[in-house]
Order: sequence, then C-alpha cells, then structure tokens
Amino acid sequence: MNNTISHRFLILNILLIIVCIVAIGCANTVTPDRQTVSPQETQQIAYNATVYGFPLVIMDLTRQVMTAVPSTTANGAPVNQFGNKKTFPDASFTNVVNPNADTLYSSAWVDTDKEPVILSLPDTHGRYYLMPMLNYWTDSFASPGSRTTGTIAGNYAITGPNWSGKLPEGIPEMRSSTRWVWIVGRIACTGSSDYENVWKLQDQLKLTPLSAWGTNYVPPTDVPVDPNVNTKVSPLNQLLALNAAGYFNYVCQLMVENPPYEADAPLLAEMATIGIKPGIDYTSYYAGLDDGVKSAIQAGYQSALDRIPAEGMGDIKNGWQLPYGTGDYGTDYTLRAAIAYRGLGANLVDDAFYASASTDGDGTIFSSDNKYVLHFSKDEIPPVNGFWSLSMYNEKILFASNPINRYCLGSLSDPPLIKNPDGSIDIYIQRDSPDAARIPNWLPAPAGGGFSLTLRLYWPQKPVIDKSWIPPAVQMIK
Repeated sequence: MNNTISHRFLILNILLIIVCIVAIGCANTVTPDRQTVSPQETQQIAYNATVYGFPLVIMDLTRQVMTAVPSTTANGAPVNQFGNKKTFPDASFTNVVNPNADTLYSSAWVDTDKEPVILSLPDTHGRYYLMPMLNYWTDSFASPGSRTTGTIAGNYAITGPNWSGKLPEGIPEMRSSTRWVWIVGRIACTGSSDYENVWKLQDQLKLTPLSAWGTNYVPPTDVPVDPNVNTKVSPLNQLLALNAAGYFNYVCQLMVENPPYEADAPLLAEMATIGIKPGIDYTSYYAGLDDGVKSAIQAGYQSALDRIPAEGMGDIKNGWQLPYGTGDYGTDYTLRAAIAYRGLGANLVDDAFYASASTDGDGTIFSSDNKYVLHFSKDEIPPVNGFWSLSMYNEKILFASNPINRYCLGSLSDPPLIKNPDGSIDIYIQRDSPDAARIPNWLPAPAGGGFSLTLRLYWPQKPVIDKSWIPPAVQMIK
C-alpha cells in the first residue's frame, strides 16, 4: 500500500515538473501583448509604425534588387563588391529615385554578419569624392571622402553591431549599428570626356573580408542569385504592393539583425500594443485579430503610404524645400521616411545639401507646358567647397527623357554654363529648346506633365549650413 502511494506521488511530481517546464517555456516565448486600444488609437499607431519602418523595408528591397546579379554591373554587384556606374544615369535608370548625373556612382552593399570588411580607397589626387556609409535606418554613420579624410589613399574597417575583436594596426574602425551597410560612393566627373579618369579610380575601390586581409584577395565571380528576388519591379513599387500584415511582418523580421535605437523605445512600446515587435510572426498575429482591428491597421498603414511622399522635407523658402537634418535623423521619423521615399541614400548636410522644388516662386506647381528661369545673381551662386548641380525629374522622381539627354546643369557642366556680363547665371527650364545662345544653360523639362527640381550642393560652405543662404525662387516666364 505504501509503495503504491509513493509510486503515485512520484508520478504526480513528475507531471507537475513537466507542467512547470512547459509553463516556463511559454512564458519565455515572445508573444505580442494584445492590449486593448481604441480603433482610432490602433489606426494612429499603425500609421506611426509604417512611417517608422519605411527605411528598413525600402533599404532591404533595394539591396535585394541591386545584389541579384552574379557579377559586378553598372547598376549593382554581389554582396561585398562594388558596382561602378561607368556613365551618367539616364531615363532608363529606375533602381533608385532622385539619382544624380554629375558624379559617377560606386555602390556596394556590405554584410558585416560574419566579420568586418575593409574598404580600400585610392588617392584621387585632389578630385572630389564621397563614400558615405549608411546603416539600414538610412543614417550616415561614417563618411570618408574629401571633406573628412582628404583625397589620399586609405583603408577603413566596417564592423557590425555584434563584432568584437582586433583590427590590423593603422586601420580605423567604422562601426555600423546594423548588419547591413550601403556605401553610396560618388566621384566628381565633368562629363563624358572625363569618364576614363574616373574609371581608373573606380577600379581601385576594394572591399576585403578581414580574414583575407594581407592576401591577394579576389572577389568571387558567378555568385549564385536568389531566384525569388523580383528584379522586374522597382523596390518602391514592391513596397507599395504590400498589404499591412506583410509590411509589418517584414519590419518585425528586419529589426532583429538591424536593431532599433534606444531613443526609439517610446514608439516601440506603442507599436507593441498592436503586436509589432522584433522577430514576431506578424502575419500569424494579424490573422488572429478581429475584422475591426484589422481594418484600423490597414487604414493607418495605407494612410501613411499615401502621406509620406507629400510630407515636407524641412523648411520651405522661395518654393524650395530645405532639409537640414538628412543623414542623421534622430527621432524625426517623418523626415527620414520622406527622404527614403524621394531620395534614398541622402548624405549628411555637411557633405551634401539637397534642396528640392515642385512649385515656382508664386507657389504654382511646375508644368512642362510653361517656361521657367532660375536666376542666380553673382552673390547667390551656390557657395560650395566641392561643386553644385540642378537636376530635373519627372512625376515619378526619375530622370525624364529629352532630346539632348541632359538631366542636370551645374558648376561641372560640359559645356560650361554661360554667365551674364554681371557674373550672374540664368538656367532656362522648359520643354522646348531656347535659342542657340541659351542652349548651354537649358535644362529640358519632361514632354508632358509635372516635374520637380533638385539643387545639390556638395561640401556646402557655412552660409548653407547655418541657413543664411537660400536658393532664389524659380520664376515662370510670362
């Protein structure tokens, strides 16, 4: 009898231990807290979460598209290799919105997951260049180039958030807070006659895994390509095609290897109330919600996507939007998302200042049915240590086809801009060609519809950074 009771007591204890183990396991499983929030609050949180996560998703889709090649090309390259643009982008270039045509791009997606990668830069002998490094939140955490490191040769170690170790002596560390890093290099180029000079510099750009440093490392060729990557649809259009559940699941997964900042904690707490947390299977979570909550989340999501491209990107003066916080956004999630939508890869203001306009001086939206002029008096010509340019874009923020294949004008233009006798400069913005004497200063507008302009100032001087210099308004010719 006593043996039977002891046996039963032992079994009960074992069962109790098993129950406790299961309970502890369940408690440690990351599960969203389905807190009760009103439909209005749910919609607003979904809106804020969409804005917050936008740079992560657009960066990841862009990386996938640009690295889905077996070997280096002008528009992309395998991971940890440079893809060098050999000619200026034209109207066929759609990988990134708001491209420029006054430098030759050298772009690389760096994976720091396994080990640091060492970036080697050549001596440019005084030629202006810039090699900003962006993390997945689109913040520029390092920016080797003419302004910061000069134009001599150098090596720089790119490390990830989880790496600890020793680097070769004399190689400075540039630590990213996210696994993935995008180098959006630009080398100044005066035109097609200058291409070969820039190509020689591009050929010397190199990325070497730390484990291969000191060897005659040669990047792999014929790299396998993920067949699931959609290379036929632009990254932006792929993002816009996602529904709320798919988008937020994407954000949740990306936050694991690309952790949020400590300053994001208040917003992350709000997002968690509707299930958005790093690593969560949001698709399954969303499926378990009632229809009213789903509707509120979808409404907030769609409202944000509709609103992001219309958000202001800084002060508006003389018809120009003047964003002064690019490349280091802090908690200005709206500016960060707007820049990622309209000009992914923006630099620190100290490196490059971008002013954009879609209206003339009277506040009227640009139309290619009209003619315009941008007049810089001698004292208004953009103050830069590098160079400046004015670019034309169609309604999709891409280069617009035109009869002379000209997409920008500026201080590096070939042929050069013609100055007026008083030292001022007039740029003629119109669809049809002006008279022959004005063609060097003609920036062709699209064949039809609206357009926008971007004024780029590389290595801007103090009057730009302290906001005392403002570009003059574009005026319609009546």
